[in-house]
Amino acid sequence: MPSPMEDKLAELLEPAIEGLGFELVRISVQGTGKPTIQVMAERPDRTMVVEDCAKLSREISTIMDVEDPISSEYVLEVSSPGIDRPLTRLKDFEDFKGFDAKLTTRVMVDGQRRFKGKLLGVSGEIITVQTQEGEKELELSNIEKAKLVLTDALVAASLKGQKE
Repeated sequence: MPSPMEDKLAELLEPAIEGLGFELVRISVQGTGKPTIQVMAERPDRTMVVEDCAKLSREISTIMDVEDPISSEYVLEVSSPGIDRPLTRLKDFEDFKGFDAKLTTRVMVDGQRRFKGKLLGVSGEIITVQTQEGEKELELSNIEKAKLVLTDALVAASLKGQKE
């Protein structure tokens, strides 16, 4: 769940990110004193090259300088989500149906908070995961953290996507 500062930054930066033809995947603020602001974005086709990161970084830096949402010094990182990406939006869970993921919930579900298994899909705000213990239905609002697991199938799908 994003912090109030992460929500504020997303609200401030997302229109510019989208205006440049990218989708915001996640904003993460890490550390205190001189925090690191990590912005993950990608094109709608899930591509992101170094030049895209540089372009976004310049645009975000300009907005941050003008709006000054963080009064202290900070480090800005702009990157792609990577192959074993975080899953933050409902569309991520649907788009990566059939792949393995690790999920952590805020509140226990069937006596546990950590789940690993194959993403089966989305229905409304419910994500279904096939775990060793069987199918688990997890509410998006209860998911604290989720990311894809690096597997041969994920690498193969990623390489196939790059060739198209």
